[in-house]
Amino acid sequence: MSSIKKLASQTMWYGVSSIIARFLTYALTPYLTSKLSTALYGDMSLIYSAIPFLNIVFTYGLETAFFRYAQKEQRPNEVYNTLFISLLGSTLFLTVLLLSFTQPIAQFLRLEAHPEYIKWGIYIVALDTIAALPFAKLRQEGRPVKYAFIRILSVVLNIIFVYFFLSICPQLAKNPAGSPFLLLYNPNMGVGYILLGNVIQSAVAMLLLYKQISQLKFSFNAKLWKEIMIYTLPLIIVGFGGVINETFDRIMLGWWAPGGGELAAKEQVGIYSANYKLSILITLFIQAFKMGAEPFFFKQAAEGNAQKTYARVMKLFVIIISFMFLFVALYLDIWKHFIRNKAMWAGLGVVPILLFANMFLGIYYNLSIWYKLSNRTMAGAWITLIGAAITLLINFIFIPHFSYKACAWATCLCYGSMMVISFIWGQKEYPVPYVWKKMVAYMVIVLLLFFLHKGITSLIHSSVFSFILATLFLGAYGWFLLQVEKKEFRKLPVIGKFV
Repeated sequence: MSSIKKLASQTMWYGVSSIIARFLTYALTPYLTSKLSTALYGDMSLIYSAIPFLNIVFTYGLETAFFRYAQKEQRPNEVYNTLFISLLGSTLFLTVLLLSFTQPIAQFLRLEAHPEYIKWGIYIVALDTIAALPFAKLRQEGRPVKYAFIRILSVVLNIIFVYFFLSICPQLAKNPAGSPFLLLYNPNMGVGYILLGNVIQSAVAMLLLYKQISQLKFSFNAKLWKEIMIYTLPLIIVGFGGVINETFDRIMLGWWAPGGGELAAKEQVGIYSANYKLSILITLFIQAFKMGAEPFFFKQAAEGNAQKTYARVMKLFVIIISFMFLFVALYLDIWKHFIRNKAMWAGLGVVPILLFANMFLGIYYNLSIWYKLSNRTMAGAWITLIGAAITLLINFIFIPHFSYKACAWATCLCYGSMMVISFIWGQKEYPVPYVWKKMVAYMVIVLLLFFLHKGITSLIHSSVFSFILATLFLGAYGWFLLQVEKKEFRKLPVIGKFV
């Protein structure tokens, strides 16, 4: 199997699991936006903005380190045992520590009335951390089917739990003698049931990984651990910077949103968070690609033509995400119905900005392989810190004036800057023959098509016309790609048969 075909196969499996799991989770968005008020949806978004920060602290970059050293040392079991023991000890310590500070954390997030949200968030993070290396082991061993099964099943159980307590129990409550489940039901919990559903999801995933967890042998290599810590500590900075860039804007928006009052601020957070999820296709593909690409890139490094493979992967990646950008941006009048609360449609204008931001992020993920392979993880830390500084500065200055629009532009400028810096720096340290002029051209073309569509439809107000024009533009871009990349597509399985 060719290297590209192998990556495509693994990305497909990880993609299927990630897309189904994420889509099922995102499928809750119409449901939750209809069940929760805008302010309550903002509460939920705030707690889910804080959880990624805890994930970084709890895992401290050991997933990436596992892929790097399992391949480098040719002793994957020893690396697995050492890192798993490290994670178990630190998870226990951090869980006990954070549970002692739930009230201050709740006050920081402006969730003073619900410190129990913080406790459940800590439980989610602790369970996910214990499952992190077993999941990484499945990826390192190339076992995406089991990975997919566990991911999807745990998400399905989460959805069933949430739906039961938010929809079925209120109906059963009309006849209190009708069900013993009502003894466990509190109609005022609301967001709490969503978090408890996530706790169940994380616990089930951990239990289904019992075989990988049971393979742990209490053999700790202190010398190896110290070496890995030197490699991985900068990745913690990378992780923190990444989370600041991805989710901290919701927390800042909750602090400084214009309009006056805590309730208004939470409503702004709810609107922004709901519209952020309309970048679903690009986000899902990037996540699926990252799952398959990280172990693939490390294994490919041993091959003589690794750089050419990386360049080819990047070009195909840009082609796919540019097409996805058009698919979402041109049909936004259809995608908006994914949000059931029409009051949240006020934020639709930020969706194209966030789509492009996620394109930049996906390209950056591809580019970041240079500092991971060359043991220059501190370079990644500096790049991410620059991005985080841009995010914080723009949000600090402009949120009080432009609300969530400032968050969207900060995200776009942050990821765009990180992409450019990583490309320039990486080409000096680890040159890869990217066809960057062609990739930039593809991104400029889709941007022009979007603005052209927007300009024409602003003159002709017809949903049917907008849909037809969008379809023509999308088809024309697809035909253009097939003509320009005919040789490339012929090398690919399935597609090559039709080109």
